[in-house]
Amino acid sequence: MNRTTPTSLAPVKALSASAFATLLLVALMMGGNHVAARIAFNNGTDVATAVVFRSLVTALVIAIIVVVQGASLRFSARHKRVLPVIGLLIGVQSVCIYSSVALLPVALALLAFNTHPLWTALWAWVIYRQRPERTMLMAMPVILLGLALALDVLGASSGLGASAQWSRIGAGVGFAMAAAATFGLALVLTQNEAADLDGRVRTATTLMLTGVVGLTVVVGQGGFHFPQAMVGWWGLAALTFLYGTAFTILFTVLPKLGVVGNSAIMNVEPVFALVLAWLLLGQSIAPVQVAGALLVVAAVMALGLRKR
Repeated sequence: MNRTTPTSLAPVKALSASAFATLLLVALMMGGNHVAARIAFNNGTDVATAVVFRSLVTALVIAIIVVVQGASLRFSARHKRVLPVIGLLIGVQSVCIYSSVALLPVALALLAFNTHPLWTALWAWVIYRQRPERTMLMAMPVILLGLALALDVLGASSGLGASAQWSRIGAGVGFAMAAAATFGLALVLTQNEAADLDGRVRTATTLMLTGVVGLTVVVGQGGFHFPQAMVGWWGLAALTFLYGTAFTILFTVLPKLGVVGNSAIMNVEPVFALVLAWLLLGQSIAPVQVAGALLVVAAVMALGLRKR
């Protein structure tokens, strides 16, 4: 999920019951988007095709919102320099996270991606010399421990051993980590270089550029790879609908509910994905992996809910 929402960099307010429920709905739809993507991939759709459909349709919806709501379309010279970079990063992130979802159980791919707060802190320190908060430093080992348990890095739960386990999950984990790293960098650049740009405009622009990245990959591989079965078409339609609807809610409903900030509640997305993948795909993981998953989710939520 790319969370380039209009308010992702603003301070967090207390949530009302309706806002809390809406955020849970958005997290559910985002988790469902990745499960639907796996269904599409299992039936002939490739990653680039999914990225193009998801990004351009959502960009069109948000662009309509921008026009209807009369958002400012003024871009400074700095915006014009940094937005293509952010768009490229989100494009790479989108391709990488869907590639991970195609290779790993959906929930594990999203958990590995949920390490992006660590990457955000790292990039902020490397580029802008912004020292990570003490809370972040304390959360890092907890997140990494939980991720190690969830991914079964030693192969204990699978019985395969570390070498065989990594030969099975290594590529998927690599894609998820690449997605987390590029997303973290995009967040840091957005915060420091484009936070003053209207969020609706920023997100529509970013998603359009993401779609262009996807189209470039499509051209490079010789064209679109569409589903080979009707269930694959349903998966492609569902991932586009769920992603686009979730973002539309973020822009039209949540601001009216007084939600400012990309609430940590949405980080329960991997939990919803875990349940949906079990119900719809038959994917399951060992109890110790579930415990690790919950540890990661709890730590990331704690970071999101911390007082600043």
